[in-house]
Amino acid sequence: MENKQDATFKILVLGIGGVGGYFGGLLAAHYAGSSTVEVGFWARGAHASAIAQNGLQLQTTQGNLTARPAYVTDDPDRLHPVDLLICCVKSYDLEESLQRVRPSIGSNTVILPLLNGVDASARIKTLFPDVEVWEGCVYVVARLSEPGIVKESGGIGQLYFGATNGDAQKLRRVEGLLQAAGIRAELSDTILHTIWTKFLFISAVATATSYLNAGMGAILEKPENKQLLLDLLGELQAVARAKGILLPNDLLPTMLQRMAALPYATTSSMHSDFQKGGKTELTSLTGYVVREGRAHQVPTPTYERLYAALQERSQQPQV
Repeated sequence: MENKQDATFKILVLGIGGVGGYFGGLLAAHYAGSSTVEVGFWARGAHASAIAQNGLQLQTTQGNLTARPAYVTDDPDRLHPVDLLICCVKSYDLEESLQRVRPSIGSNTVILPLLNGVDASARIKTLFPDVEVWEGCVYVVARLSEPGIVKESGGIGQLYFGATNGDAQKLRRVEGLLQAAGIRAELSDTILHTIWTKFLFISAVATATSYLNAGMGAILEKPENKQLLLDLLGELQAVARAKGILLPNDLLPTMLQRMAALPYATTSSMHSDFQKGGKTELTSLTGYVVREGRAHQVPTPTYERLYAALQERSQQPQV
């Protein structure tokens, strides 16, 4: 997995928001000045300038630290082929962002997407069919609070990754590099199951909070809205089953318990994006279920109805 030129293991983190800032920050802080691991950031604007001047200020439940990457840039000409590209952009920016960092993707590069949704790896393989692409999933509450500062709360910070046909030696090496940096990383033999379990939760929550324009507490207070959530979860589980992803039979009540345990005002990032009037992950989190339901002839009437309503509100292209 090493580049031919030298033995330094090169990592580029694409997207230094909440997810990329947290995991990339831990990597950059741990490997600062290392002769064996190089960590670079792809960031833009005032955020990149602040990191270049003062480092990335990472405020976590475990303490604060300053991460100084080997470089931070938005200039493709400054990039070189890396061993590992960790992709942490929003799903709607995936293809465009990867095109920008194309010079960093060589024949030995592995791409690890840490995005919401379950279709990132397939989309990446369409762009780079000859590159090894893994699957990834994170549980972290983190946000970019201002340029150069990322705040983590909740104390979760868990990263799962794996690959159906990945190189076992590469996978184990990356697990070791992540864990050495203090990241709670786990190489999963059932990564698709792990990703779909999370997707079941975030897709239903994102769709319901966005459609109802309400937080989880307010939604669960009303029986009809609680039933809406159950309908979404049931339809998505049926789609997963049709795709060969078998999830536990008791997963739906477990999901409801997790939702009920959230702070009253908890909402989704997609709902927040709708409130701001900007781009949303509607296509990946809601439209994907509609599309896969049609492809596998699985009825998804609740997803269909809510997707159509949210589609009108966002004016994004239809599936």
